[in-house]
Amino acid sequence: MDSTTEAQLASVLRLSVMRLSRRLRQERSNTLTPTQIAALATLKRHGSMTLGELAAHERVQPPSMTRVVAHLAEAGLVARTAHPTDGRQVIAGITEAGLDLLEADRRRRDEWLAERLASLSPDEMAALERAAPILDVLAGS
Repeated sequence: MDSTTEAQLASVLRLSVMRLSRRLRQERSNTLTPTQIAALATLKRHGSMTLGELAAHERVQPPSMTRVVAHLAEAGLVARTAHPTDGRQVIAGITEAGLDLLEADRRRRDEWLAERLASLSPDEMAALERAAPILDVLAGS
């Protein structure tokens, strides 16, 4: 494949992935912001942590994360507890309600995508099955 073809493929692939990503985001919970959902998902994936650690994971400033966690705590999706050795810090952990919200969010997006996949031909499905691991490689590099 020459560099012109690679550049064209890169452009087409970028647009397609962005459109699919945008559409999947539209299927998310409309009660929380993308930042709030991401913070919940990080707490689910990595466990309880300080607000500074959570801010670093999400690449936002600590004051922003303080506001995000305050909103999530008010909604009962996150529990805040005192740090065991540093009274100046707070530990945030996801609650059962937060886990339920993430599961419902994932299920809603999976159902939307499964409906779209059902309309594809067997050849198109096979192509996507082959492409999925390649997309994972691209996302991880």
